[in-house]
Amino acid sequence: MAGLDPATLADVLRLAGSDGFDRIQDQIRRTGGCSDPIRLRGSTVTRDRATGHVLHSYSTDTEPGGILRVACGNRRAPRCPACAWTYAGDTYPLIRAGLVGDPAKGTPDTIRDHPRVFATLTAPSFGPVHNRPGNRPCRCGTRHPEDAPELGTPLDPDAYDYAGAVLWNNHASELWRYFTIYLRREIAKRAGLTQKAAREQSRVSFGKVAEYQKRGAVHFHAVIRFDGPEGPDTPPPAWATLDLLTDAIRAAAARVAVDVPPAGDQPARTLTWGTQLDVRPIRAFGDGQEITEQAVASYVAKYATKAAETTGTVDRRIGNKEALALLGVPDHPARLIAACLDLHPLYPDRKLRDWAHMLGFRGHFSTKSRRYSTTLGALRQTRADYRAAQQRQTLGLPDPDDETEATTLTLAHWFYAGHGHTPGESWLAATIRRDLELNRQTAREELSGGALDEHDC
Repeated sequence: MAGLDPATLADVLRLAGSDGFDRIQDQIRRTGGCSDPIRLRGSTVTRDRATGHVLHSYSTDTEPGGILRVACGNRRAPRCPACAWTYAGDTYPLIRAGLVGDPAKGTPDTIRDHPRVFATLTAPSFGPVHNRPGNRPCRCGTRHPEDAPELGTPLDPDAYDYAGAVLWNNHASELWRYFTIYLRREIAKRAGLTQKAAREQSRVSFGKVAEYQKRGAVHFHAVIRFDGPEGPDTPPPAWATLDLLTDAIRAAAARVAVDVPPAGDQPARTLTWGTQLDVRPIRAFGDGQEITEQAVASYVAKYATKAAETTGTVDRRIGNKEALALLGVPDHPARLIAACLDLHPLYPDRKLRDWAHMLGFRGHFSTKSRRYSTTLGALRQTRADYRAAQQRQTLGLPDPDDETEATTLTLAHWFYAGHGHTPGESWLAATIRRDLELNRQTAREELSGGALDEHDC
């Protein structure tokens, strides 16, 4: 407990000496060490349908403080590392199932034979920034180290197009939507088919994640895969080759354009993808020449929990420019946020003020097409069902899905009672989370012989 401030230390000692300490610790452990748990009050009663006899009952009245803590479920690592780890853990098998196949998750093992690429679509330039161009020095004449704070910041902030940068972020999801539309058209064109005929013979599935570059611009990493007419269960037609898919992606990206009308002192703009388009084949099993399925799934899972705070901004909404100085936001992200606040009255439907802390981006960070693989909801439901079955077995209750045993009725009443921890509980949650992470890492090292992939870390 060395280094704790007096208030936190006093609260830790209070908790440790309380009658309900063991139960508080158990609740926090069950949330995985969640940083901002939801507090609930309520009860649940399971009765025999025929007799009305109570088989099991639970009430938060018996809990310390009369509350039950449940995990917040926030995917963003700065907000809650514990729940972000779970989110990344769900994203990894979702993406991997669309690469290597997993019948339990809706994709056959033969999916490895389908043409697949890992594509990265970026934003255009809004002005020169400090960077590390290979073995050459930056335009400023300096060879920046990897952790240099000036990386991604403009060489001339006053000449940088901050308005264009945040408007591009704000429309990035629309750029992606148009890209998927044009991709299907370009595929049909290259196959010499009508769009209807191409759809009847093949499907294009994808799973993508958004990531912020150091300069604060969003870019997308996407797994894009050719399937047969019924999705992953059917092989793609002979014309659906890797080269055709790659060419179609490049052509579709070049076609995308989203027009932004003039407003106030802002000119009309046509937003497009940047010229840095990277399309790489994904090789089954990994032959050492191209990126592998494992690397792709790990990469996507890693960035599914990150957001704009990696650029130096904050992870909560900002109401005015005065807050930027109080929060200590660095100059470059502060200028991007200020641009959002200035542009909001000119484009009120774009909700730039609400998404200023995200540097204008208002889309989902992780998305997939319907037939790519399973869903996060299905994965979470499987985990919930498993835990519920464990609980029923412990309590000796019948399975409600078994028609021969469907003799019980469960009534539950819950309501919100706040969120968060006391200072001592926060310290306890962080300690539990670190212990769980260490245990997981140790277990995986034993299973993998000490070789961890990026997601494991």
